[in-house]
Amino acid sequence: MGRKRLVTDSYPVVKRKEGPAGHSKGELAPELGEEPQSPSEEAAELELLRQFDLAWQYGPCTGITRLQRWLRAEQMGLEPPPAVREVLKTHPGDPRFQCSLWHLYPL
Repeated sequence: MGRKRLVTDSYPVVKRKEGPAGHSKGELAPELGEEPQSPSEEAAELELLRQFDLAWQYGPCTGITRLQRWLRAEQMGLEPPPAVREVLKTHPGDPRFQCSLWHLYPL
């Protein structure tokens, strides 16, 4: 009877051509005039923001941005970390930095 056929036997093998050297498909080119951040610095900033999201003493974080939460905590005299606001100001349009950990979950 021979060898058992596999699903992949029905499809031809296709070799993909490599792109130009130094070009990765998953990476976006940095904007003009913007210097790329090192991954470790970005990861440290995101970790700082995650810790801010998990800190219950600044109030709930669902349904609002991190900056709105920071401002609310400041208005209430809760003394949120100034480093968090500095990170949020350096990344104004990036949802990874502006939205809390829970923004993808429906209320």
